[in-house]
Amino acid sequence: MSGHKVSIRYAASLLDLAVNNKNLDAVSGDMVLVSDTLTGNPQLVRIISSPVVRSNIKLSIIEDIFKSRITSDSLNFLKFIILKNRENLLKNIVKRFLQLKDEYLGIVNVEVKAIVRFTTVQENKLISNMESFLHKKVKVKYIIDNELIGGFIARVGDTVFDASLKHQLDMLRKQFLSGSVSLN
Repeated sequence: MSGHKVSIRYAASLLDLAVNNKNLDAVSGDMVLVSDTLTGNPQLVRIISSPVVRSNIKLSIIEDIFKSRITSDSLNFLKFIILKNRENLLKNIVKRFLQLKDEYLGIVNVEVKAIVRFTTVQENKLISNMESFLHKKVKVKYIIDNELIGGFIARVGDTVFDASLKHQLDMLRKQFLSGSVSLN
């Protein structure tokens, strides 16, 4: 079975466990912490993923790092991943879990690129418009992109909403070239 499918299966199992135990918020917070820890420590990822390092050492490392910081359900899940020799998929499993959790809660992640950070009024208007268009709760991640001239580009999964000034000027140029715009 491919790593992608395995990651989804383990992530779905963790989601089911969290929902059944009514601690989805806690487990979600734990997985964000695990993700941030793994992202910030590439050496830890190398050790955990290494086939040379014995499982009992990996279990000890995971327990030392996370025992007092995450719930027992989350810690037991991490240990289970190691015992099943799936630790090389841990980052992907955590990422998939967070995606599945958002789907379960009806939340869609929107990535917005702009040249400057939006004001609170602009953020609220964008979120309101996106929620009414998508019919889901929206969680926005902002990225400052100095390549843009103005406006913004919003990405929802594979869909891109391009409200950048460059895109608007390109559309206007095409209209002029096709003759569908008159200056009168």
